[in-house]
Amino acid sequence: MSTTPTRTSTADDDQPSVRFGALRHLSPAGRRAFVGAFGGYGLDAFDYQVLPLALVAVTAYFRISSGQAGLLNSVTLFVSALGGLLAGIMADRIGRTKTLMITIGTYALFTLLCGLAPNFELLFTFRALQGLGFGGEWAVGAVLVAEYAAPRYRGRVAALIQSSWAVGWAAAVIVYTLVFNLASPALGWRIMFMTGVLPALFVLYLRRKVTDAPRQAVKEARPRGSFLAIMRGGLGRTTFFAALLATGVQGGYYTLGTWLPLYLQKSRHLSVVNTGGYLAFLISGAFVGYLLGGVLSDRIGRKANFAIFAVAAAGLMLAYTLVPAGANGLLLVLGFPLGFAYSAIFSGFGAFLAELYPTELRATGQGFTYNFGRGLGATFPAAVGFLANSFGIGGAMAFGALGYVIALVALVGLPETRGRQLR
Repeated sequence: MSTTPTRTSTADDDQPSVRFGALRHLSPAGRRAFVGAFGGYGLDAFDYQVLPLALVAVTAYFRISSGQAGLLNSVTLFVSALGGLLAGIMADRIGRTKTLMITIGTYALFTLLCGLAPNFELLFTFRALQGLGFGGEWAVGAVLVAEYAAPRYRGRVAALIQSSWAVGWAAAVIVYTLVFNLASPALGWRIMFMTGVLPALFVLYLRRKVTDAPRQAVKEARPRGSFLAIMRGGLGRTTFFAALLATGVQGGYYTLGTWLPLYLQKSRHLSVVNTGGYLAFLISGAFVGYLLGGVLSDRIGRKANFAIFAVAAAGLMLAYTLVPAGANGLLLVLGFPLGFAYSAIFSGFGAFLAELYPTELRATGQGFTYNFGRGLGATFPAAVGFLANSFGIGGAMAFGALGYVIALVALVGLPETRGRQLR
């Protein structure tokens, strides 16, 4: 394996260039890789969030039930498990940057095609295929930058990449507010999806500017980019619990991300503009949570960061859905801490998963565990869609808190990795 026992510092950490910040220690090539991963993941978020924001219009246009609407969103997450596995294997075999370009091009293409879908069946198909690119982008980008980063700052650098999700989400909310105020709902949802082609232009930057970090020579006798290899021996146990952790965290996250816009409009009777305002509080909290969660992950450890924010996110999600009717002001205030907690828990993922696997299997392990969690976690928003018929959207959303309980259980079987060298 390329990892070594946990340690808190390295010789590199003592260099002057490292002392002044999480990004300043990166080489010029590392900074370009950071921009590539940050931009790719932010655009990934933009494309993903188009559907939750436009879900009211899509549901009305195709006259589908809440259960079908939940499946429409969950199918992207289901297929992302396959996309993450394929992208991880490709990244370990053909390189991180090449694979990153392929994943971005894939999700951009199928997001555009969603906007052109003439019926629900084709929209469902294109949304599913979007998952192939959606599933691979984050894992590949996170590994690309993790291999440039010094151990002391790896959690913070990975968290900065994770924070681009909030940036992309905010951009999607802004576009949504403008589009749905200028166009009818029947046309607005199509325009929203068509803007998803923009990430394809970012591939040009990746092709010209970004290169993989130098990696250790890997003996031919050792498996490289092998799915079976991450399932054997001690790595098999690691893979199981890492996938369970990702399932719980993302089950809770995507429950809220999928249903919150619809909840605010249908259950809380907010307008498009007011919905955007409430989401702005949530997204602001999310952005701060990503950043501070990364600092905590480097200071108190990966597992402690996961545990603290799993408890906080579960409690705040339950509190948010139990706010009584007529108390929308309290709902607005709770948005910031909820966004903070349920995003800060993600900050350690990029560093933690990279540190769990050896170089020759790193992208495969990270791509599979994170996106297996997405795929299985997709059952949460789908279940909410069907439970909403009996308990209402708000009552059904409380089901997502169960995901954070699963995450706490998974931590029991995982090691602490803060400070590990990757090469």
